[in-house]
Amino acid sequence: MFGFLQKIGKSLMFPIATLPAAALLLRFGQDDLLGIPFMSAAGAGIIDNLAIIFAIGIAMGLAHDGSGGAALAGAIAYLVLTSAIVTINETIDMGVFAGIISGIVAGLLYNKFYNVKFPQWLAFFGGRRFVPIITAAAMTILAGVLGVAWPPIQDLIDGAGNWILNAGMFGVGAYGFLNRLLLPTGLHHVINTIVWFDFGTFTTASGEVVRGEINRFLRGDPTAGPFLSGFFPIMMFGLPAACLAMYAAAKKERKALVGGMFFSIGFTSFLTGITEPIEFTFMFLSPVLYVVHALLTGVSMMVAYALDIHHGFGFSAGAIDYVLNFGLATNPLILLVMGLVFGVIYFFIFYFLIVKLDLKTPGREDEDEDADNAASGNNAIDVRAYNTIEALGGADNIVATEYCTTRLRMTLKDADLVDEKALKRHGAMGVMKINKTNVQVVIGTAVEFLGDAMKPRVANGNPAPEAGTETAAVEDTSNEEPAMKEIIPKDFEMPIDGKIISLSEVPDDVFAKEMMGPGFAIMPTGDVLYSPVDGRVVSVFPTKHAIGIETDTGIEILIHVGLDTVKLDGEGFELFVEQGQLVQRGDKLLKLDLKFLDANAPSLATPVIFTNLTDQKVIILKDGDQPQGTHSIMKIE
Repeated sequence: MFGFLQKIGKSLMFPIATLPAAALLLRFGQDDLLGIPFMSAAGAGIIDNLAIIFAIGIAMGLAHDGSGGAALAGAIAYLVLTSAIVTINETIDMGVFAGIISGIVAGLLYNKFYNVKFPQWLAFFGGRRFVPIITAAAMTILAGVLGVAWPPIQDLIDGAGNWILNAGMFGVGAYGFLNRLLLPTGLHHVINTIVWFDFGTFTTASGEVVRGEINRFLRGDPTAGPFLSGFFPIMMFGLPAACLAMYAAAKKERKALVGGMFFSIGFTSFLTGITEPIEFTFMFLSPVLYVVHALLTGVSMMVAYALDIHHGFGFSAGAIDYVLNFGLATNPLILLVMGLVFGVIYFFIFYFLIVKLDLKTPGREDEDEDADNAASGNNAIDVRAYNTIEALGGADNIVATEYCTTRLRMTLKDADLVDEKALKRHGAMGVMKINKTNVQVVIGTAVEFLGDAMKPRVANGNPAPEAGTETAAVEDTSNEEPAMKEIIPKDFEMPIDGKIISLSEVPDDVFAKEMMGPGFAIMPTGDVLYSPVDGRVVSVFPTKHAIGIETDTGIEILIHVGLDTVKLDGEGFELFVEQGQLVQRGDKLLKLDLKFLDANAPSLATPVIFTNLTDQKVIILKDGDQPQGTHSIMKIE
């Protein structure tokens, strides 16, 4: 159920992404700005039809391939449900719930019937064409059920909404606290959708009834805004101040390494209200800080309510929305004063807790753990698999073993049984506990071999290795001088047209914190990836999204196209090489369907990682947009 709700929350992001456009059109069309009625009507066309947009977006998000056929089924499901249900009870108004339910049903039916086959005389209606048909039939039955069952549910939802809306300061504070607390699970989108687009009603001058906090605020409801106002001090001031505190608490020798990252994500939060890059920086490393952050968000919401501040946003509570909707707000200047106060509170609380509790925020990681990693890199794969399983709580604790390019994605019975120090002692670069049953272990490009070695061991109860094997595998090599690996700058070329960015800008901790090794990243604009060096292809992942190359001087390079692209199962990629093949600079490696990847991956950021450097650093010599084939873009020192 948790995983299913996560998928729904992720699917909601696609239709919610339409809100900035709607808010801009609706706001600029108002009389106090440009006074263009058709522009305002264009924005209202989106906001007034959010339910069917949700139906389409969720259906696409749940479909295994994001097909337009699922989107069509979602629209049909919504139209059938809303048209049929009012014939049973004309007082029913499901609001966005009609879209959410329709999208879920359509998405699930698409995944079940998209490849159904019929006899030749019915073949035309097989496959994806059958999905809208079965969806219409299913929604007709569901409309009959909900026609009877929904009125008490509607009363319950309205009652809960009225309680929260009328609970005053405490209702607003509880919402703010839960909004942040649920963010790691992705379930905050679910409660946001209810509060933003369903709770509360407002009748416009034309007699139209609109629902939800965002809709009511943008359409001029003077009572709307309490569930939005308190986010501005947190996103514009509080979290950037938390970045400053983490920077101030970082070890002196690591300040330069983390400073650029903190400035970038802090400014992003201030300007746009996008806070996840900051929150994911500390939520897993230091959960106590995240609970404090959630509590402070609730307090900010309560204070804004007590001061009778009514401000809102169409996308998020950043400076852009603050300025854009200033004319609609009540007491908006007080938010700036609140922001400065919360900025000071965030800085001192975060700095005090980080130093007092020795929290391992970026720049404060224990260096001895890295040394443990280096000392265990030569473990035999079978012994390493044995030790990894034991560190994960034993074979009985493991439910499922999966892996992507660089990390094990483990489903466990109890994540509390995981021994993080033991995992790092046997080669793990990092450990992230997602929840009580899901853990990600950062291994590196050898994860495929380790994962494959673990699966039969788990099935057989993880028997101990043969006598003598373990001793040989963990031979102490700490006194050996690490070999220096070199690459001449002119022998390394830009692998694809695109913009060079720092690894710290990649929205994934594994890469941004250099857990895999140093390097840089590219935001590709070209659609063909070429080999940047002369060497040998040492790994081609089955999902085609990542390729490993070893140079003739022994440097191992991982090129990982996009983030979470392992989930695309190879779609969007055309491979030109195979494992073991020798390549030269400029040889084609991979063709990318940029349009598909941009629509289906969280980010196109493509890290280029040097995975086996020891004490050496990667120095970027060029940045910004660079054409494929440009040389001398980096050097190793």
